[in-house]
Amino acid sequence: QVQLLESGGGLVQAGGSLRLSCAASGAIFSIDIMGWYRQAPGRQRELVASVGSGGRTNYADSVKGRFTISRDNAENTVYLQMNSLKPEDTAVYYCKAEGVLYGSSMNPQFSRDDWGRGTQVTVSS
Repeated sequence: QVQLLESGGGLVQAGGSLRLSCAASGAIFSIDIMGWYRQAPGRQRELVASVGSGGRTNYADSVKGRFTISRDNAENTVYLQMNSLKPEDTAVYYCKAEGVLYGSSMNPQFSRDDWGRGTQVTVSS
């Protein structure tokens, strides 16, 4: 079974920076796409940024130029460097892994998508 564990959230003043990390575990062979989503109170969960196994990235317009996503394929870890934070960035941030191949060579398993439990990011004005 695949598990995702986020860390790095917290409280920061506007203009500050935070770095989120998400480590995937569970006898993983490969992960197609890793990404970060966020959900603010009363709003739908939205994509923040994603990165493919080959390094191709995708960002929400609202974070372009401020956030940088990266991944370590060997460690099955994805990072989100968040700079110039704004109060509107306040949300619970969730890690997502898509297209996960895991298990054993005798019994490989495939998971379409898996989610972490989330980490709170609060930006004060």
